[in-house]
Amino acid sequence: MSELGGLYNGRTMADMDFFKYRNHIKPEKGRLLISEPFLPDPNFERTVVLLCEHNEDGSFGFVLNKPSILKVNEVMEDIKNIREPVFVGGPVQQDTLHFIHRNTEIENSSQILEGIYWGGSFDSLMFLTDTGQLSAENIRFFLGYSGWAPGQLMAELEEDSWIVCDYVTEELLFDTDPKLMWKKALENMGGRFSVYSNYPVDPRLN
Repeated sequence: MSELGGLYNGRTMADMDFFKYRNHIKPEKGRLLISEPFLPDPNFERTVVLLCEHNEDGSFGFVLNKPSILKVNEVMEDIKNIREPVFVGGPVQQDTLHFIHRNTEIENSSQILEGIYWGGSFDSLMFLTDTGQLSAENIRFFLGYSGWAPGQLMAELEEDSWIVCDYVTEELLFDTDPKLMWKKALENMGGRFSVYSNYPVDPRLN
């Protein structure tokens, strides 16, 4: 990458200097990855990722704020009662469907953090949605996921590509407008992160 006219990969040098910081919060299951304001990767621009696993074998999670043009009942015809958008969980295996939920009744689900779960028995999911026991506002579906090989995520954190957030609420995950989620997540962290939340997408407009 080259530096031209005071810009480096779309950022002014002043923007880069201001943004330099080190994550004091370590990534782990149940925490958020909030993309830095000028991350050039189109897959993760202004995204909020919920980490569902992070260990020596790698990391994976779902982008929470990229709704697709498809509806859940269009992707899975067996699910007739949920007509909400399916989200793009990440660039990996976008032909697979995943879900997170705030319901303990889905069998074989994995707890991500208190009150928030990932996956589980599809038969159990179908029964709960068909009988109205699990409503659309308590579940999110994703096509694909976001994955990192061993050591890859830590390398990206060293480059300040992500802000790790341990303030995760059900309201943010399930009740916040996707268009506002990135900004809201940073505002929840307070301090300098509230300043980051107001950065324009194009730093030249700042």
